[in-house]
Amino acid sequence: MNYAEFYNHSVSNPQAFWENEARLIDWQQPFSQALDYSRPPFTKWFVGGKTNLCHNAVDRWIGTQADQPALIAISTETGTEKVYSFTELLAEVNRAAAVMQSLGVAKGDRVLIYMPMVAEAAFAMLACARIGAIHSVVFGGFASNSLATRIDDAKPKLIFSADAGSRAGKIVEYKPLLDEAINLARHKPSHVLLVNRGLAPMKLLADRDLDYSALRQQHFDANVPLVWLDSGDPSYVLYTSGTTGKPKGVQRDVGGYAVALASSMKHIFCGNPGETYFATSDIGWVVGHSYIVYGPLIAGMATIMYEGLPVRPDAGVWWGIVEKYKVTRMFSAPTAVRVLKKHPPELMKKYDLSSLKALYLAGEPLDETTSEWIASQLGVPVIDNYWQTETGWPILSVAKGIEDTPTRLGSPGIPMPGYKVKIINETTGALCGPNEKGVVVLEGPLPPGCMQTIYGDDERFVNTYWSDVGNAQVYSTFDWGIRDADGYYFILGRTDDVINVAGHRLGTREIEESISSHPNVSEVAVVGVEDKIKGQAAIAFVIPRNAETAATPQAKLALEAEIMAVVDKQLGAVARPSRVYFVTLLPKTRSGKLLRRSIQAICEGRDPGDLTTIEDPLSLQQIKAALAG
Repeated sequence: MNYAEFYNHSVSNPQAFWENEARLIDWQQPFSQALDYSRPPFTKWFVGGKTNLCHNAVDRWIGTQADQPALIAISTETGTEKVYSFTELLAEVNRAAAVMQSLGVAKGDRVLIYMPMVAEAAFAMLACARIGAIHSVVFGGFASNSLATRIDDAKPKLIFSADAGSRAGKIVEYKPLLDEAINLARHKPSHVLLVNRGLAPMKLLADRDLDYSALRQQHFDANVPLVWLDSGDPSYVLYTSGTTGKPKGVQRDVGGYAVALASSMKHIFCGNPGETYFATSDIGWVVGHSYIVYGPLIAGMATIMYEGLPVRPDAGVWWGIVEKYKVTRMFSAPTAVRVLKKHPPELMKKYDLSSLKALYLAGEPLDETTSEWIASQLGVPVIDNYWQTETGWPILSVAKGIEDTPTRLGSPGIPMPGYKVKIINETTGALCGPNEKGVVVLEGPLPPGCMQTIYGDDERFVNTYWSDVGNAQVYSTFDWGIRDADGYYFILGRTDDVINVAGHRLGTREIEESISSHPNVSEVAVVGVEDKIKGQAAIAFVIPRNAETAATPQAKLALEAEIMAVVDKQLGAVARPSRVYFVTLLPKTRSGKLLRRSIQAICEGRDPGDLTTIEDPLSLQQIKAALAG
């Protein structure tokens, strides 16, 4: 079967297609109905079936690969490294589950996990899945206000945290942030369970705070029975930013998610039992849930949890890991590749990377320059993929597990099984033609693995995602895109990252891609700034590859003119930035996403807003200095 036939079967007969894919996981009780879409846009998958994520990720591999690596925890921050076999991982999960049960956690209770990238975070997630608790992982180091809003929304019975994390050798104390968040929150958890890494002093609050190590010893030989869950039971809640300022709790099911991950690991990521998967993300984000913890383990692979930077102790650290653990599939982000691009390629070449079969990149649009560079360095396919926290697994990519479909530079690919992707006019709802820009939407029913609803707020789920585009009830991704004549999709940036210049609507992504094609551009951020004549003007902030070429005012003017000429040639004068400024840092979150709204606010003399996730505050000072200079 070629991919076109495979895909068409998934959208024309989803019942039969997903019944077959559901064989990739274990069911304690078979489902009676693969799909129930009787109440659009709410979708129920594998109705009547019972399964468990922890069983499918850990228990079921004990019979065939008990002693093979399952979890590889590496911290270049603390200089520690430990490999857990499937047997050892199961034992640790049982201990964590027993500790949680001893503290009164049961099926349906929420457990908030506020942890660095340490093995105990994975134990906690899998333990929740084992006993039917609903975990909500919050990115480690989130500021107290942000954490408090999530505590109040999820109302956890238990919070699982640690004394501290570490980034670039700097200790990030979690306990004081957590204490302040609990003080700010209306909801108070019954207990706070703490892993003491010895990185920062911790003051334990009597009757609330507990040391995990001591309780783990008490339950060292625990054997906690699996709680078999209905396919539609919630597995976790993961918060993502909302346009109203209140974060949205993306709620995921159990059965649909397990099947989607098993299917994507087979068809998209081509993972096999006994191999090693390395995703460089964080468990605080959806990639960490789907492709650090659950997906690789469900596929019977070893998975790497990495605490550290891609350039510390040097820019070869990731490639040393690939060599040592014979990584076959690697998942990262374009931002990380752009960072590595600034460092000597010899640091990559010194390692044996022959085990690596493909590099997958997601999280932001992948420009052609970055894609071509890393592909040439690694000598393996670079496969883009596009998806969201809300979908849980890729919407667009290429499924090389079905057919060796060619990739196309600048495009994340074609629709993956079950996703009915359309480009429609934002005003009329009419279908756009080839190469005509519109909003990327998905027709219902959404495939397995996608969000069920917004936690505790079905109305907001409908109003936010299903009521935005034209008159049709479709899921809006809030992304601009085009589809070429061959069916490849190109993502042009968020609909709220659009610049309106004299009536022309321009995506920041389009301008950034054009600027990044200049040979002396390492990274770029484009924002739309208020202009009294044109409505908005595009302003670009560029990190040059060679800083000396922008060391003097005359050099800056010359390079700015060159960059503007590139945009003129590729997109036309209407897309030309009104100014190009040169910096050495761009404001980003710790997960690598550009803080465009904060940059825009500074340009317009406004408050840059919530900066709790910023990687380096000095980057904002550079923006201000560039504007002033």
